[in-house]
Amino acid sequence: MVDNIVEIASILVLLLIASYVGTLVLGNLRLARAATGGVEAERKLLDVRVAGLVQQQLLERERVESKWNGFRKFEVWKKIEEGGGICSFYLRPHDKKKLPPFHPGQYLTFRLQLPNDKQATTIRCYSLSDSANQEFYRVSIKRNPPPRDAAKANLAASVSNFFHDQINFGAILDVKAPAGGFWLDLTHHTPIVLIGGGVGVTPVLSMLNAVAASHSTREVWFFYGVRNKAEHIMREHFAMMEREYPNFHINICYSEPTKDCVAGVDYQHAERVSVELFKKVLPSNNYHFYLCGPPPMMTSLYEDLTAWGVPEEAVHFEAFGPATIKKVAAQQAAPATTEAGAAISVTFATSGKVVPWDGKVASLLELAESNGVSIASGCRAGNCGTCVTAIKSGDVRYIREPGEKPEAGSCLTCISVPKVDLVLNA
Repeated sequence: MVDNIVEIASILVLLLIASYVGTLVLGNLRLARAATGGVEAERKLLDVRVAGLVQQQLLERERVESKWNGFRKFEVWKKIEEGGGICSFYLRPHDKKKLPPFHPGQYLTFRLQLPNDKQATTIRCYSLSDSANQEFYRVSIKRNPPPRDAAKANLAASVSNFFHDQINFGAILDVKAPAGGFWLDLTHHTPIVLIGGGVGVTPVLSMLNAVAASHSTREVWFFYGVRNKAEHIMREHFAMMEREYPNFHINICYSEPTKDCVAGVDYQHAERVSVELFKKVLPSNNYHFYLCGPPPMMTSLYEDLTAWGVPEEAVHFEAFGPATIKKVAAQQAAPATTEAGAAISVTFATSGKVVPWDGKVASLLELAESNGVSIASGCRAGNCGTCVTAIKSGDVRYIREPGEKPEAGSCLTCISVPKVDLVLNA
């Protein structure tokens, strides 16, 4: 009897040991499988990223090889009213040759002949509003309303009104190749925040669409600010993005919602786009921020993001016109004297005018205009290259990095100031 009990106890002990060993082995097998699965997942992710890099390198080579110099003829293929005073123009090359890809966020430069000016041409830059497509380019342009003072209204001189009223299907336009330094690098996979205010949504919309087209899984937060649904364009498109891309977080902000605006359907936030909103919505400030919108919005966002601890190099912005955001260094008035203390003068050789530089205007272009010297200009932010002027003697410094660098011996007057006595061919 005792022997049977001992035997049974021995068997139970062996069973317990076997069970314990089995558990260890099973656990190790599970860990091994998990590890193998993790390695496999990492390998697949690496393969995707390598494939993405290769694809981007091919696109970059194609972009460089198929980029054209000067202006190229394009025809309007489609014209679509988006609402909110915004109209999209789909452009195809008149020569039927394929289009080079572009970086999402870049713009097109147009050379236009307005009906009230038969002699000079007008230059304007408009952001591309879609991802790269070899069949067409798309720009979305907002109609500028006339000034409150009707006596000052000159709609014939308004480029946006010219597009809306006179550029229709089949129209032929002169267009420069895509350019600009505000763009999203699709080879990176860091989380991003895209911010658009009003028609400033166009370049960040291009970025959003490009991320979707690339099948990237990067985390994307998208903020679009308008007053209400009357200005809210492409509602169905944004809703589709939110629905079909789990890595996209679409946030629509209405600053002045009306009674027919439905919270949770038309918009998510009844407030302006702001850093205070980001603090409530975003998990952290560890993002790269891309913003484009009205000057007051961009200025406040830039200042508040840096105050929130976002590194300056993580805040990217698009700026056209004299309201360009200037970083701290660029906001400092340009000195009116050289380093040696001598007063600086600017000579406009063609016009025969010699003007002292007092540092009170923002650029050489503004100095020229304030003294009756005519220099052609377009974007006024160093992007389009229209204001390029030859330097006969002297040197300049740039208040911001040019989007399109001029040839040696010339300067972009809209974003440059004199370093020493300067003679310009203007």
